[in-house]
Amino acid sequence: MLSIIIIISVGLGVTALVGGVAMALRPANDNAAEDRLMVLTGAKKTPSEAGSEATLLTSNSLDDTRTMADELFSRFGNISNLMEQADVQMSASKFLTICVTCAAVGAALCVVTPVPNYLLPLFAMTLGGLPMVWLLMKRKKRMSQFNKQLPEALELLSRSLRAGHSLAAGFGLVGSEMQDPIGREFGRAFEEQNLGISLDEALEAMTVRVPNMDLRFFATAVMLQRQTGGDLAEILDKIGSLIRERFKLAGQIQALTGEGRLSGIVLLALPPALFGAMLYLNYEYAMVLFRDETGRKLMAGALVLQLVGALVIRKIINIKV
Repeated sequence: MLSIIIIISVGLGVTALVGGVAMALRPANDNAAEDRLMVLTGAKKTPSEAGSEATLLTSNSLDDTRTMADELFSRFGNISNLMEQADVQMSASKFLTICVTCAAVGAALCVVTPVPNYLLPLFAMTLGGLPMVWLLMKRKKRMSQFNKQLPEALELLSRSLRAGHSLAAGFGLVGSEMQDPIGREFGRAFEEQNLGISLDEALEAMTVRVPNMDLRFFATAVMLQRQTGGDLAEILDKIGSLIRERFKLAGQIQALTGEGRLSGIVLLALPPALFGAMLYLNYEYAMVLFRDETGRKLMAGALVLQLVGALVIRKIINIKV
């Protein structure tokens, strides 16, 4: 039975690898639709520049056909939203290919190393989940960078309004003057308005692409001001100052909880490190934990306690501002 599982895993890995290479070498699509959108948005670029640089609105494929990978991922969550939030230009099929390839590599490592063969599913699932971990980390980094840029963007938008520009023109100014990711998101909202989408819809789409609480405060304030009136520039200044105060308080909390975070890292990393050292120094002695029934129970209990300890430490040191 184990040999059949190994053969199937290797076959799937080779198939996924060949498919991924074929998709990577596929020629690029024609940029005619992209050039037309550039003309509509009034971007001052030459045709050669328009063909070499993708616009904000056409960064994803214009083909809305859902593949089998899209249907599969939709059952476990909207992976497309995660990719868009992480600014990863990749289809669901390519991402699935990478996950399957990593899982096959994990299964192959379990076969060629002296690790017990019954750990093959664990190796496959661990390496197969690495692309998802990378995607979530990239998304978290981008959202954090957006949050840091938001106060400066609100101040720039406020100064633009006081100078007599419209709100839409302020969006365009933020998109052109500030770096990614906030410049890209505001520039995309500006282009959407140029193509006929209302400001409320553009703001709502931006809050979906960037699930940030401060950005939703900004979008709500803009929508209410358009309905009831008021000094939007003053509102933006207050939101910006509130965000800066939250950053200051979060920095103080990070400093106060630094000792707890370091203790958690040491306590969680110490057992695996000691086991790895013992496995290197005395392989037969360490493998008793896997071969003996009592040892396997102790290993399972240790893993459960490690997980519980990690959750408890995380609950203690994570203070929401």
